[in-house]
Amino acid sequence: MTNVIEKSGTFKLGGDLEIHRLGYGAMRLTGKGIWGPPKDKAECIRVLQRSVELGVDFIDTADSYGPYISEELIKEALHPYKKGVTIATKAGLTRTGPDQWIPVGRAEYLRQECEMSLRRLGVERIDLFQLHRIDPKVPSAEQFGLLADLIKEGKVRHVGLSEVSVKEIEEARKTVKIVSVQNKYNLTDRASEDVLTYCTKNDIAFIPWFPIAAGALGKDGHNVVDDVAKETGATASQVSLAWLLHRSKVILPIPGTSTVAHLEENCGAAGVKLSEAQMGKLNGAA
Repeated sequence: MTNVIEKSGTFKLGGDLEIHRLGYGAMRLTGKGIWGPPKDKAECIRVLQRSVELGVDFIDTADSYGPYISEELIKEALHPYKKGVTIATKAGLTRTGPDQWIPVGRAEYLRQECEMSLRRLGVERIDLFQLHRIDPKVPSAEQFGLLADLIKEGKVRHVGLSEVSVKEIEEARKTVKIVSVQNKYNLTDRASEDVLTYCTKNDIAFIPWFPIAAGALGKDGHNVVDDVAKETGATASQVSLAWLLHRSKVILPIPGTSTVAHLEENCGAAGVKLSEAQMGKLNGAA
């Protein structure tokens, strides 16, 4: 299983930063409600180390996960980072308690969080720095302008957005180069289909959060995922991830977990091949 991630193919962020398309999302390395430390810190450390052993070279986190816990664990587990490993992080959401997320997009705040993420991750430059949410209380031009400034200053290599519309992406691109968009998208939730189409056309990475939703299909009496899983010898979760990898060349799934067993199952999705007929059934499933 060592080289299984290679089967997911590669994508060049911004045209110059090549990573494998199946990555790892580090949100679950925290306590309940994405708040505080995890129940089993040692297992979370093993998850991070095992992900790199399996060939994962794209790890996505955020300052708000914990808050700060996820970034700190990544540094503890993986620093100094193996050559070629890209750590992406985000800023723009503050935390007031479990499951509470409040957008803050003031330029001075985003700059502060960038500086703190550099320190927590132990890097001189963040390869992919994403605006976690556009703050409706702050002029968007100020938020995008700060991101452009961080690139000019050498603190950030590439910039991405999260939970945005096509219109918002186009507005941001007038100020700063956008190389990635992270929106909710999976087999049962395709509200961002227009954003995916735009990203595919413009060679912008589309990073779907909450990428696995196989169970939701079964709850409504649909078993197409289970059918395809039986046909391929894969698990339902692997089929859901494989569908994303086959859906568009710009999709970079980042399934998250806090156990090594689940990590290994998710990584196995890179080797799942889906036929045109199977893709057709899955496309029509939602």
